[in-house]
Amino acid sequence: MQPPLVVHIIYALGTGGLENGLVNIINRAPADRYRHAIVCLTSADEFASRITAPGVEVIELHKKPGHDLGVYRRLWQVLRSLRPSIVHTRNLNSLEMQLLVALLPGVKRIHGEHGRDIHDLDGSNRKYNLLRRVIRPFIHRYITVSQDLADWLKAVVHVPEARIRQIYNGVDTTRFYPVNAAVNEDVASLPDKFRARSTDSAVVIGAVGRIAQVKNQRSLISAVDLLVRRRPELAEQLKVILVGDGPLHQTLKSQVDELGLADTVWMPGDRTDIPDLLRQMDVFVLPSLAEGVSNTVLEAMASGLPVIATRVGGNTELIQHEGNGLLVDVNEDEQLAEAIAQLVDQPELREQMGQRGLARVREKFDWNKTVESYLAVYDEVL
Repeated sequence: MQPPLVVHIIYALGTGGLENGLVNIINRAPADRYRHAIVCLTSADEFASRITAPGVEVIELHKKPGHDLGVYRRLWQVLRSLRPSIVHTRNLNSLEMQLLVALLPGVKRIHGEHGRDIHDLDGSNRKYNLLRRVIRPFIHRYITVSQDLADWLKAVVHVPEARIRQIYNGVDTTRFYPVNAAVNEDVASLPDKFRARSTDSAVVIGAVGRIAQVKNQRSLISAVDLLVRRRPELAEQLKVILVGDGPLHQTLKSQVDELGLADTVWMPGDRTDIPDLLRQMDVFVLPSLAEGVSNTVLEAMASGLPVIATRVGGNTELIQHEGNGLLVDVNEDEQLAEAIAQLVDQPELREQMGQRGLARVREKFDWNKTVESYLAVYDEVL
């Protein structure tokens, strides 16, 4: 008899924190506990190749922009064919599919909240919340990646606490670890002037993530510009790496050129050597407008880096202000510049904060615990 099948419905399978978490859970889950399939309402890209678990089917429904009634028919056919025991949707763009799932006898319904997009940063959009409340009775369990999202589900969507499970993502400490733990390891391919670890004076500030409005890398560029104008000597000392691609990549690159920061800011696009790149950094910065729980912050902490982040969402659950990093207000470029300057000027403080973050991530954010917690929810609903 085959293990129960969990069908995960997501908008698309590409580079992102939600997708990275899903792939990690599937790859690390024991094959004899549950089988898995992924249904993409739109499409999947090469990110799907990161799935190493055997027998995981990835199905693309190629939803058209706007209202595509045909996607419901295609999904119904897929679900009838797969015959899942559990359907697990994630975020608002797949939530309404649970109404279709409710027509399948005996199928359990789980919905995950991983964060909000630029159109609903604080979760107050009336139209969206009306949809969430209409569908609420059909969801057997909710899973949130942060306590902030769990509290919001209770207060705004009025989900009973008994139906909410809060589970943090984990981090792979076999890939993400401090530079002094590396032995005979290849160094990430960086322009020579960005090799902070090979010089005494350079300080590399790094950010990793999709170059999109919600991630707000614009604020980091503006803060660096403020800092360099105020302290011209930092033009040579300070180096910034913005890793990632997205709709605003060219816009931000133009901003960098217009500000005369081309020798200070490097934007290499998407990279496959993120662990190596993190080990070349001295400080990690996440200036997001909103966050669930950031995988890149966890990876930076596991790499022994102090983190500067905005005081939003799950960031405050990961970062203890003046403990393992610094918290600043959203779009306060002046605050961000001051926080960067503080860590640039105090290498001992950088080291202390990095060590505290490393200890914290090793204690609380283990992928094995995360996977077991997800499987426990699946066990519970069945």
